[in-house]
Amino acid sequence: MILLKNANVLDVDRGVFYQASILMKDGMIADIFTGNAPYEVSKVIDAKEKWVIPGLIDMHVHIKESFAPIFVAGGITTVRNTGGNVLELKGLMTAPDDSMTPRVFSADRVIDGPPGLWGETSPWNINVENSEVVIGEVKRQVEAGADFIKVYGWLSRDLMEKVVQEASHHNKEVSYDLIHSTEVNALDAAEIGVKWNEHASGIIQAMYPNWSMKAEKSIWDEVDWTIPDLEKITAVCKQLLSHGVVICPTMVLFDQMNRLKDYWNPDNDLVKKVYENKSLVGQWARLSQYEEALKQMGMQSVLNKAIAKVYFDLGGTVVAGTDTPAGVWTFPGMALHREMELFVEAGFSELDAIRAATCVPARAIKREDLGVIKAGAKADMILLSKNPLEDIKYTREIELVIKGGKVLTQAEIIQSVPSEEESQRLMEEFVNSFEELMVAKSK
Repeated sequence: MILLKNANVLDVDRGVFYQASILMKDGMIADIFTGNAPYEVSKVIDAKEKWVIPGLIDMHVHIKESFAPIFVAGGITTVRNTGGNVLELKGLMTAPDDSMTPRVFSADRVIDGPPGLWGETSPWNINVENSEVVIGEVKRQVEAGADFIKVYGWLSRDLMEKVVQEASHHNKEVSYDLIHSTEVNALDAAEIGVKWNEHASGIIQAMYPNWSMKAEKSIWDEVDWTIPDLEKITAVCKQLLSHGVVICPTMVLFDQMNRLKDYWNPDNDLVKKVYENKSLVGQWARLSQYEEALKQMGMQSVLNKAIAKVYFDLGGTVVAGTDTPAGVWTFPGMALHREMELFVEAGFSELDAIRAATCVPARAIKREDLGVIKAGAKADMILLSKNPLEDIKYTREIELVIKGGKVLTQAEIIQSVPSEEESQRLMEEFVNSFEELMVAKSK
């Protein structure tokens, strides 16, 4: 048993820090108490004048083995992978609670309509044109171990509805990305039962029916991108609220593209480790050359933040996510800290920004044992040197990360990041095994 002694512990529900000691046993929080310890323990950590918050949850990532530990080094102990391949992520999804990689909830490959936003069908996406293929693909994903289903905006409304119907037969929820949609908006998707709105997408299309990413410049000019129309936003958000939609705005995705050459770039050991990932940094560098396209995405940043705040004020569920490593310079392990800063810039309190990355997402995925510090919860915590309710930037002042009851320094976690050669080998093994699997299923 491990004792975290005399800490300032955040009760996310009451919104206050209180002084207590935390007993951890078998990866769980066994007890929280004040006064002398009534237990014999194997290790005591003096947390006097330190602040302890729950392990963070990033609700929108696209994780890979090559940078998975860096999330944990940043205090992110759980992630929701919104599109990928569960066969590729099997090692991460089945890792022990105390591993140096985050707990992973994942969708399988995204279901899109032709020609596919990300190109032809691959291990990471599938383009469908009929109900039979939709039903078969949802069944395959469920059997493969997907926690939820992800659809893209080029899928027709009829086929999106088929996805929702088939997923519901297997008790799976559906998530959508409608950024590039021209036919289906956020209200359409909500009406057919898609619960999860990624990027607060499809809302601008619902506000301005003639607008899409493909619209002519004259249509773009009809939208005031700097002063959001709160009346229009409120009207759409009220309808989404009636359907119980969860919004994950991924503010940092839009903010980094909007800033582009002046992107948020903290100087710390985690970011330095990310820069060692030549494949990832090369991807961002190549994308950064498409300035006009990135600016088109980035100019939506102000509306994106306004939508999140209006929906929250109406009583809607808003969760923090980053889309790491999509877009440009969305640093694993650090982008979520920037996301919380942007929540505060959008008008959320520091407490509500932290809640959006802890207890709120945990409850949205029906995991009451995550995102909180209480007896019976997973022992996922971050030990901070400063009080984050005074300044949200203090969530970055990490002294220790506790994952599944294992106490870790950032340096220890960073050392576990696999080499580029090992990551490439794992990727090749996955691609070969997935192709063999699909060939076998087609026979």
